[in-house]
Amino acid sequence: MRGLFPRTAAALLLLCQAQFVLGKRVVVDWNVGYVNVNRDNTKMRRAIGVNGALPILPVFATKGDTLILNVANSLDETTSVHAHGLFQNGTSYLDGPAMVNQCGIPPGESFSYEYMIDQPGTYWLHGHDHHQNSDGFRAPLVIYDNHNPFDYDEDILLSFEDWYKEEFAERAKITLDPAFAFPPPHGYGHALINGYNGNYTKPIYFHPGKTYRLRLINIGTLRWFQFTLPGHEMRVIEMDGIDIEPQVVEGLDIAPAQRYSILVTARNSVEFNYRYNATMYASFVPPSNGLEPRVYLGDIIYREGAPFKMPNSHSQTWFADDVDFHSFDGEPALPVDRSIRMTIGNNPYHTGQHLDHINNITYSPPKVPTLYTALTMGEVAMTPRVYGPQTGAVVLKHLEVVEVTIHNPNDMPHPLHLHGHAFQIIEYGLAESPFPTPDTFKNTPTRRYSGSPAKRDTMTIPMHQYIKLRFRADNPGVWFMHCHLDVHFIMGMAMVFVEAPDVLQRTMTVPPQMLDFCKRQGVHTWGNAAGNDGYNFGGLSDPPRIVARPPGTTGHT
Repeated sequence: MRGLFPRTAAALLLLCQAQFVLGKRVVVDWNVGYVNVNRDNTKMRRAIGVNGALPILPVFATKGDTLILNVANSLDETTSVHAHGLFQNGTSYLDGPAMVNQCGIPPGESFSYEYMIDQPGTYWLHGHDHHQNSDGFRAPLVIYDNHNPFDYDEDILLSFEDWYKEEFAERAKITLDPAFAFPPPHGYGHALINGYNGNYTKPIYFHPGKTYRLRLINIGTLRWFQFTLPGHEMRVIEMDGIDIEPQVVEGLDIAPAQRYSILVTARNSVEFNYRYNATMYASFVPPSNGLEPRVYLGDIIYREGAPFKMPNSHSQTWFADDVDFHSFDGEPALPVDRSIRMTIGNNPYHTGQHLDHINNITYSPPKVPTLYTALTMGEVAMTPRVYGPQTGAVVLKHLEVVEVTIHNPNDMPHPLHLHGHAFQIIEYGLAESPFPTPDTFKNTPTRRYSGSPAKRDTMTIPMHQYIKLRFRADNPGVWFMHCHLDVHFIMGMAMVFVEAPDVLQRTMTVPPQMLDFCKRQGVHTWGNAAGNDGYNFGGLSDPPRIVARPPGTTGHT
């Protein structure tokens, strides 16, 4: 059913995608390759699809299943897959980011990701090599729970994404090439809903008295979506795969990579039909009539031919804040063992480029996947320096509770995603200092959790604000943290947490096929970030150097 994925259609979708369930094994076959598509009714262009098609159909599983994702690479470059939101406990080597947890799957080769499904909720799968998710390599992943704590009659999926007429490599070039002015011109793009132009989304049918679970996923790479459903009460029950205490909201502001589930009980009358509103926008893009923001309306049908109930155009919508929610499991705020401060931003560099950074370190990939360095460097693996000067590595002790304060003194929000964990949302506040170092910035608290803080894996750091997050280092592995705006990711806003490498060395063995992928690409599977012993980083490129920022500027514009 184009444009709408209710749970009742799951079996048909599984067959269409060559997915089938054998007892507790869900097998999905993906042949990843180039396709030519016109997804926004404006321009045919090359994109990345699966089995010769785009959009890629959602993947469905149930808690307790084993999901086997067979990936055949028909591209002319390496590829990898990240199951966004799955913690990969004990299987950090399956997390997906190229040169962090693995070498990419070479062209013409295949690999099977085997996921033990123990986290019910709303997730997604996407490419994590060469920024292929920006060109279409992305799909929702829904994991059902046979013992769901919330009652509802039907499960409906709405995935949102932004789409541009240029391939990502073209947009990256005008951002990174010093020959082009910075910042580059803003592309407006179009919204896709369930993989198709948002203006042509199939209607949702409501039946009086029934309760519907709407799963809302932003699988885009640059723009937010504001979602409202006038005439209905929305109760949020899930954020990023984590259950929360039901909370009534008027609207949701969904950043790239974030997910929500809401419960909506249909009205008793069939006198009117209704429309939901999915507005695509970016706060850092100047408004332009009809282009920014873009408003998309979807039909909620109670009775064919009934008139549509129009919302009050003068009413103001309250969009929920993460600190307004409470964790369903009642876990209190974790006691802090270690505090880490980070400043994110953008600077001019000696290369003539404007690049992003975390604590003045612009991320670039090492010559050895960071996980393999952690596994092969013995006691030295406990020292952040061994992971190279451009990974921003922070080494965590097993089971310590970390509080991370992230300071954003810039004119642009950043949705940061942490792999391998969900973090408690503790506090928001104003960033007072315009150009702080991590040790000198000042904070003014404005919003703080109450009760049991909610948890999620992707958190928007608002412009000119800071946020405090906490998590327990209970998942030994190497975990990427990066901005999920792909243009900022490619500009270097990323770092790695290396968690309990001493435990990793005793407990983890990487599948031989993954090591072979590296060797056939001339990539070492041992040694420091340069593939050498100790702290010899010979062979690594010199990191870019920040130059003075012009007076009166504030980073991103």
